[in-house]
Amino acid sequence: MSINPKPQSSLFTFILLLLLTSAYSSSNEPGSDDLEQLLAVDEQLQQDLPPHHQQSEAETVSKAQRIVLELSGDNARRVIGGNEFVMVLGYAPWCARSADLMPKFSEAATALKEIGSPVVMAKIDGDRYGKVASEMEIKGFPTLLLFVNGTSQAYTGGFSAEEIVIWVQKKTGAPIVTVNTVDEAQRFLKKYHTFVVGLFNKFEGSEYNEFLKAAKSDDEIQFVETSDSEVAKLLFPELKTSNVFIGMVKTEAERYTAYEGSYNMEKILEFLGKNKFPLVTKLSESNTAWVYSSPVKLQVMIFAKADDFQNMAQPLEDFARKFKSKLMFIYIDITNENLAMPFLTLFGIEHANKTVVAAFDNKLNSKYLLESDPSPSNIEKFCSGLADGTIPQYYRSEPVPDNENASIVTVVGKTFDELVLNSQENVLLEVHTPWCVNCEAMSKQVVKLAKHFKGFENLVFARIDASTNEHAKLQVNDYPTILLYKSGEKEEPLKLSTKLSAKDMAVFINEELKPRGGSAKDEL
Repeated sequence: MSINPKPQSSLFTFILLLLLTSAYSSSNEPGSDDLEQLLAVDEQLQQDLPPHHQQSEAETVSKAQRIVLELSGDNARRVIGGNEFVMVLGYAPWCARSADLMPKFSEAATALKEIGSPVVMAKIDGDRYGKVASEMEIKGFPTLLLFVNGTSQAYTGGFSAEEIVIWVQKKTGAPIVTVNTVDEAQRFLKKYHTFVVGLFNKFEGSEYNEFLKAAKSDDEIQFVETSDSEVAKLLFPELKTSNVFIGMVKTEAERYTAYEGSYNMEKILEFLGKNKFPLVTKLSESNTAWVYSSPVKLQVMIFAKADDFQNMAQPLEDFARKFKSKLMFIYIDITNENLAMPFLTLFGIEHANKTVVAAFDNKLNSKYLLESDPSPSNIEKFCSGLADGTIPQYYRSEPVPDNENASIVTVVGKTFDELVLNSQENVLLEVHTPWCVNCEAMSKQVVKLAKHFKGFENLVFARIDASTNEHAKLQVNDYPTILLYKSGEKEEPLKLSTKLSAKDMAVFINEELKPRGGSAKDEL
């Protein structure tokens, strides 16, 4: 699990939380009764304060901290075994990602407490209590687990406080919030920013049952239901009917989206999958899995500095509307090397200061690159080609080398057709990478073979670095790989075993290429 670290303020908050935690060590931890008493005291004190008084951050953190129980070697089994639902955060004091998640977890605990959730929110220092954490199957930090009657299940939701609350509610309470009055709707709108609203005359029947099944199947989005059309209109202002209705609300330019499909669980979930994302999603370390799970597998990625992206934001939103359900648009801060470079290196881009527009098809495992200036018109043409399937895939290639007088020809992505597939000669191709342990030894064998077959009619020795060169017809996963492309049979190259000695390879090559009735040249 990966959570994007925040500035020093988050680290300060985390240190403050740890300091507050020390008051409730394993020997002095409050039980559930003591916890209720402490919270009751908090609430009474708050009521007694003057109206203008606001809780300080430390006071707010202190209260939230007491809601989140601190587990240890002494009480972990008792807490997990003695409660139906226990949500556990496994953290480490030195982990910046834990520091980022901790306040959100506490905020979620407070919200769940306020709505009467039965879940116990707890945390454990997995560094200090390594044995207990290991028994819980906490293998990294931070880790979120929900224990239901002592049995754990992995957390699969988002990492904001709201997303944690929604996921926990879905797993431990009612999957749908029922709103009957305008006041209830207004309170709901203060708590939830992204949700699905359903208007039904009665909470029964086939259409409602499909809505309910969709709510139970989805772990990410809060569902809300009402039978009052005025309440529904408050939740979804663009509502234009008093009949059965489903709509999605988001906090972005495309705020309201009405569902127009049949009332079928799979169709409703498909609608959510295609509409839950913003028009342009900003990639972060905490949402990569969420983005990858999108049913829209053809994803356009804009790598740019924040200021440059702001200048592009409006046309990109327009493109996202135009190609909705066909393309997903993702923005990546190009200055964040941890996020940007793993993608850019796939295009052979090691350093990037200017905007780069690329695309990945996660279904076909293919990639595309806009090689012209990333102007709005060029981006739109690029997207049109992606949607129509007319943009060619991108394959990396080094610059074309000078192979004059070379005993072993260097092939790159751009010359693979010319030197290998379209050549009238037989080609023995060595496919290698710089990180391959056995490639160096194999290269020495190929050098011996090249010398041995020097002057042999119609045979070329070649090599290609697969780490920086690609081609649609070169699909190799093991390195080194030796392929013999026989003249006239280039579509089906012969693969030589890399376990063969140089002599055995020479015998194999000679047998495959020698003229009928010719003599073998197999002695090295």
